[in-house]
Parts: sequence; structure tokens; C-alpha cells
Amino acid sequence: MNNSGVGDWLDLFVKVLEKLPLTLLMLGLSLFFSFILGIIIAVIRIKKKLILYQMATVYLSFTRSTPLLVQLFLVYFGLPQLLLAFNIDINNWDRLVFLIITFSLHTAAYLSEVFRSAYIAVGHDQLEAAYSVGMSYFQALRKIILPQAFIISLPNLGNNIIELLKDTSLAFTIGIIDIMGQVRIILGNNHGMGMFQIYVVISLVYWGTCIIIESVISYMEKTFKKGRVSLLK
Repeated sequence: MNNSGVGDWLDLFVKVLEKLPLTLLMLGLSLFFSFILGIIIAVIRIKKKLILYQMATVYLSFTRSTPLLVQLFLVYFGLPQLLLAFNIDINNWDRLVFLIITFSLHTAAYLSEVFRSAYIAVGHDQLEAAYSVGMSYFQALRKIILPQAFIISLPNLGNNIIELLKDTSLAFTIGIIDIMGQVRIILGNNHGMGMFQIYVVISLVYWGTCIIIESVISYMEKTFKKGRVSLLK
């Protein structure tokens, strides 16, 4: 890569984009599990059941106070050793599983606060109205509170999705060849030459993906807000 012709740039884009599906898979699976766990933690924090509340508080404190890379290494290297003490061997698990576990636990800590603040913003009056028509707490949560809280949380949710996308760049540290891992391979094959072009390309790929995510979130906000307005009318 001694020159920077159009062909070289296109070749770099093709090589990096080959691994984009894996990056999006990591993003999607981590988001799915963190979404579920985030709702559970938010409910625990809202209900304030003593033991569960304290456990959730410690979990949030640890997750937000330690680097994601450290958490990834703790899960990847530490979890197998811990489970071996109970005669459970998970050393043959795919590396992707450890990454999804780490990213889900990490992102859930932040999403739980997003959901909790959105829940509070909906207001307790909505819950009392649900009780008045004979709904249980979980029925009210599923049919009334969560749909409204989801709409309120969309902007912050979008920010967290983008953060999670950028966090996937750590996958190569445990040997997963995503788009960042692909860049490291290209640099190794070229003996470090063409570094500027390669990092420009990967920056553009991340940037373009983030723009798409922002556009989807913006579209969802407008669509759901229109739905709320029409219902109010």
C-alpha cells in the first residue's frame, strides 16, 4: 500500500466491511440481553426491595467504576476459572459468548438508569389509573408504563446504542476478528504501511453506521410521538 489510489481505498473498504456483519451481530445480541436485564434492574431499583436493591446498587457501582476492558478480561479469563471450582468447564465456549456476556452486563447498568428515569417521568398517576381499572402491577407495567417510558427513553437509548457500537472495537483484544480486528490484520500484513488510510476507512465505517443508528432512532421518535398525539386527540 505505497500509493493511495481509488482502487486501494475501495479495497480497504471492502475488507473492513466484510467484518461489519459480525460487529452488528455483537451489537444486536448485546443490546437484546442488556435491554431485558436493564428493565429488570430498573424495576428492582424502583420497587426498592431491600436485598435486591442493595445487590443492584453494588452491581451498578462496580460496572460504572471499572473500565469495560477490565470487565471483559474478568469475564473471559476469570469466569472459566471461577466455574472450574464448581466442576463446570466453559473453556470450550466460543469467545463471542464471553463478549456478549460482558457487553450485556456493562450496557444494562446504563440502560437501567435510562429506563428508571423514563419510568419516573411517566408519573405515578398512570400506575394508579391502571390499578383503578383492575390491572396488576405487571399488567400496568407491560401495557401502560413501559410503552410510554420507551418513547421517553429513545434519545438516551440511541446514545447508549452508539456507545455500545464503539465498545465492540474491544472485541479484537480477546481474538475476535470484527472490523477493528480486521484492521489489525491488514496492518500486520502490510507491516504497518498505509496506517493513515486504514484508520480513515474504519473511522468512516463507524461514523456511517452511527449516522444510520441516529436516523433510525430519530424516525422512531417522530413515529411514536405522532402515535401518541393521535391517541390523545
